[in-house]
Amino acid sequence: MIVQDFICGKKNWFFLAFFLFVFNKSFSQDLEPRAYANMPKGGNVIVASYGYMKGDVVTEPNLPVEDFLIKSNNFAAGYMHTFGLADKLARVQVVLPYVLMDGEAKVNGAKITGNRTGFGDMRIRLGVNLLGSPALGIKEFRQYQQKTIFGVSLVTSIPTGLYYSDKRVNIGTNRWGFKPEVGISKRFEHVYAELYSGVWFYTKNDEFLGNQELNQEPVVAFQGHACYYFKNQMWLGINANWFSGGKTTVDDLPAGSVINASRIGATWSVPLSRSQSVKLQFNTGMFKSIGLNYDSVMLTYQYVFF
Repeated sequence: MIVQDFICGKKNWFFLAFFLFVFNKSFSQDLEPRAYANMPKGGNVIVASYGYMKGDVVTEPNLPVEDFLIKSNNFAAGYMHTFGLADKLARVQVVLPYVLMDGEAKVNGAKITGNRTGFGDMRIRLGVNLLGSPALGIKEFRQYQQKTIFGVSLVTSIPTGLYYSDKRVNIGTNRWGFKPEVGISKRFEHVYAELYSGVWFYTKNDEFLGNQELNQEPVVAFQGHACYYFKNQMWLGINANWFSGGKTTVDDLPAGSVINASRIGATWSVPLSRSQSVKLQFNTGMFKSIGLNYDSVMLTYQYVFF
């Protein structure tokens, strides 16, 4: 088990606040550019990715836990389909992660190690570009030049991940999550600027450490991207986000502090052919509260067909 799931007692509930949030954010790629980009309708995208995350989980000073290090190898498979909805471009995307996670820490001066392996929570994104992005076929799309796009989406987290009701550290969350989001994308010659804003809402987990009820308050999230496109369709992007909230209670008792953090990253996408590309992403913390001191790198292969 991961670091013996720490030590028992209500004073350690705070751990869930940042752990649930950090790993869900990492698996779901909440620094993802081009989420509202214009595409032809009838498109299909298959994605396979590998990501590595390493972080020193910072704990509160009143706990006997030191040097808590998590290493995670994250694999994911995804599929996206674009279609027309009231003559507007819409898309549905599904992502399922598989995680191999190792951890170590010092508890009361003794080194303890452990691991978890299994599927993470599935994510489904359903979105529609309301303005500036008509649903066009491939031939019509070739003549279209993007200007300003405004879109909305709903991201749903489905509790498919590995979860042990008697453990504090899990890959899955045993609860549903919903994030309504709005996004705007603007083209400036070779540069695409984007800004998204959304709020995560969570259902309760009534199987936390047995039959206790864990609740987490909403988390407000913003992210911005600036991508430069070259003539061969290679592009480079700078990404940043900020999120706040997520205070946690267990059986109506305080269990975790409010999270307030920001991350910055970069993306490099290289086309292999008309239908294939690879993408390399890296992100790290700019400023962070408890539990967000980690770095993440991801390599993604993408295949597009109609």
